[in-house]
Amino acid sequence: MRRSGFTLIELLIVVVIIGVLASIAIPKFANTKEKAYMTQMKSDLRNLVTAEESFFADSIKYTTNLGTAFRTSTGTTGPTITLTADGWTATVGHTTSVRTCAVYSGSTPLAPAAKEGEPRCT
Repeated sequence: MRRSGFTLIELLIVVVIIGVLASIAIPKFANTKEKAYMTQMKSDLRNLVTAEESFFADSIKYTTNLGTAFRTSTGTTGPTITLTADGWTATVGHTTSVRTCAVYSGSTPLAPAAKEGEPRCT
């Protein structure tokens, strides 16, 4: 009599291989999500720069309240806008990340941003 099927050892080997592959893939997926959150925050800050400069072109001043002219992406917290003597600074965060991003306009840099108008994250 001939039996066909898998032995218990073969099934255990397959389960172990799947476990090893999952342990490799899950941390890489978490890192990809973190990069996506940072990209989302940088994009929001670039949009904020555009909105602030547009407001400045109309009013010859910067503002901390853009109203409906600017809206952040889902999950992005902030922005926290602070006016300086010749410009402004802003920071944003994300609800699922401990990292923050900053941007500034004028001569008062806000860490980690090092170049005016260029968002940078911690």
